[in-house]
Amino acid sequence: MESEEPQFHLAIDSRFENIDLVQVVLNESMEAMGIDEDTRHWIELAVREAVANAIKHGNRQDPEKTVQIDATLESAVLVIQVRDQGEGFDPDELEDPLSPQNLLKPNGRGIFYMKNFMDFIGYGVHPEGGTVVTLRKSIAPSTGERTTNHEEESRE
Repeated sequence: MESEEPQFHLAIDSRFENIDLVQVVLNESMEAMGIDEDTRHWIELAVREAVANAIKHGNRQDPEKTVQIDATLESAVLVIQVRDQGEGFDPDELEDPLSPQNLLKPNGRGIFYMKNFMDFIGYGVHPEGGTVVTLRKSIAPSTGERTTNHEEESRE
């Protein structure tokens, strides 16, 4: 039986310019799900970091490898999974970006941001290889009185 929950799947080549495509699809999907603009903003930043990490660190910018992005709305929780085809990593080995010796280092901020913008971040290994980053965010429907163009047209 198929899930009736809103969802999308996107697969991109490991090229940084494809992150913009992910952002557009993600934003439109979240807007259709009724997620408010402020929450969408923070989720977009977290997903942008996850996809950039998958391209850079997971797939090592190999355009022959893909990054898979899946999003599902389960009750009031948005679940986003970002999967690369790399060799994986141990998140416990990451240095604290807030430590004085790391403050000026350019790397190490992405996971810090994801942890702060989302309710949950988890890591796993996919059975076919690669790392899967799971991001969860409890969401509340938008309370604005926004209508779609179709609804506006039907009033005329």
